[in-house]
Amino acid sequence: MLKRVFVAPDPGRTRLRFAARAVLGIGLGVVVCALAGHSLVGAVTGGLAALLALFTVTDATVRGQAVTTALLPAVGLPVLAAAAELHDHPVARDLTFLAVIGAGVYARRWGPRGHSLGVFAFMTFFVAQFLHATTDRLPELYAAVLLSVATAAAVRFGLWCYERRLPLPAVPAPPAGTGLARVTTRQAVQATVGAGFALVVGQLVSDERWYWAVGATWWVFVNTASRGETLVRGFRRVLGTVIGIGLGLLVAVPLDGAGLPTAALLAACVFGIFYTAAVSYTWMMLCVTVLAELLYGLLGVLTPDLLALRLAETGIGALGAALAVLFVLPVTTHTTTDAWIQRALRCVHACTAEAAARLAGTPDADPAPRVAELEQLLARVRLSVAPLVHPLNPMLGRKRRARRVLALLDDCAREIRGLVAVAADPEASHDARLAAACWRVETAVEALTGGKQPTVPDQPSAEEPALAHLHGLERALADLAAPLRAPSGSPLVGA
Repeated sequence: MLKRVFVAPDPGRTRLRFAARAVLGIGLGVVVCALAGHSLVGAVTGGLAALLALFTVTDATVRGQAVTTALLPAVGLPVLAAAAELHDHPVARDLTFLAVIGAGVYARRWGPRGHSLGVFAFMTFFVAQFLHATTDRLPELYAAVLLSVATAAAVRFGLWCYERRLPLPAVPAPPAGTGLARVTTRQAVQATVGAGFALVVGQLVSDERWYWAVGATWWVFVNTASRGETLVRGFRRVLGTVIGIGLGLLVAVPLDGAGLPTAALLAACVFGIFYTAAVSYTWMMLCVTVLAELLYGLLGVLTPDLLALRLAETGIGALGAALAVLFVLPVTTHTTTDAWIQRALRCVHACTAEAAARLAGTPDADPAPRVAELEQLLARVRLSVAPLVHPLNPMLGRKRRARRVLALLDDCAREIRGLVAVAADPEASHDARLAAACWRVETAVEALTGGKQPTVPDQPSAEEPALAHLHGLERALADLAAPLRAPSGSPLVGA
C-alpha cells in the first residue's frame, strides 16, 4: 500500500499539480467565505463545495469542465433547500435522500458530467445532515456554496489551468445497454437498496450520525461496475477508515480544534485526498477520515466515542453495499471484465491498422489517439480484474490466470507503443511484409474475441523494427488465448 502511493509514476507531475491546486483553491474558498462574514458552518460548507468542484469534475475538455462546474450550484442548491426544509420530517427526509441517491447513480449514464452532478447532489444532502442545516441557515449556505465554487473555478480555469497544455484524454464510453441491461441502471437500484439498508440500521445505531452509514454505501459504489469491484472497494473503505480513526486518536483528539495546527493538517489531508485518489482508495479514505475528524474537532464535538461510532456506521454502510451487489440485480465480475478486455483487443487492432496506414504513407493516419484510448481501456481492465488479483482472493488458479492476462495485455501495449514510435519516424517506409503482419494481428484479435485459438506466429526472418513489434504483438495475442479460457472452456472469471 505504501509502494502504490510513493512509487507510483506521476507523468508530467499531474497528480502533484492536481493536489497542490486543490489546496490552493479550497483554501482560497474558505478565506473568501470568512471575509464575507460567514460563520464556521458556512466556511465548512464552502470548503466542502470547493473540494467537490475541484475533485469530481472530470470532463475531457476544459470547456466541458467549466460548463459542469457552472452547473453544480444549479443542482446542489435545490437539494440543499430540500434537505433543510425536511430537517424536522424524518420520513420525508429519508425518502428524499434515497431518491437523490438513485438519481445520482442513474445520472452516470450521461458520462462524466452526469457523474459529477450526481455526486454533488448527494454530497449537498449529506453535508446538510453533517451540519444539521435548517431553513434559517439557507441564505448563508447558499452564499457560501456560490462563493466557494466561483473561487475554485477562478483558480482552476484562470490562475492554474494546467489542463490547457495537456493532450485531450481518451475517455472510453461505458458498455452500452438498455433498461436493466445497462450497468448504471442496475447500480442505481443497488445503491438505493443498499443505502436504504444502511439508513435503517444506521438510525438504529445512532439517530444523530446515521448518515455516515449512507455515505459509506454511496462512496463504495463510485467508480465501480461489478460486484467484485464493489466488494473490494468496500473492504478498502473500511480499512482506510480504521487506519484514519487510529491516526485521529493520536492527532485530531489531542488537538481539540486548535486553530493553526488544525488548519495545517486540514491542508495536508486535502493534498492527500487529491494526490492518492488515482492510486490508492485506502489512502484516500484514510485522508478523508482524518479530515472529517479535524472538522468535528473545529465544531467542538470530537470524542473517542464519536470515532468508534463512525467506524460502526462505516461498517454498516459497507455491509449494505455488499448485500446489494450480491443479491440485487448483480453485475458479475466476468461480464464486466470480458467486455473491457474485448474492447481493449479491438483497440489493439485499430492501433495496428492506423500505424500500418501511417507507414504506408497515408497522410491523415494518426495512431496516437488510439494508443491513448488503449491506455485508458487497459486501466479499466486492471480495475475490473482487481478483485481477482486481490491478496484476499482464495481462488488461486483464477488469480494466476488474471495476472497472466494483465501481463500479456501490458505486452500488447508495449509492442503497440513501439510500433507507433516507428511509424512516427519520417524515415520509416512501407514494407510489403507489414500488410501481412497487420492482417495476422486482425485475424488474431478476431479469433480471441470469438473464443478461438489464434495461430502461433513463426520467428521473424528480419529484425526490421516495425516487423519485430508486430511479431511481438502476434505472440502476445496468441499467448492470451490460454489464460482467457480455462481448460474446461470456462471464462476468465466465474459468473
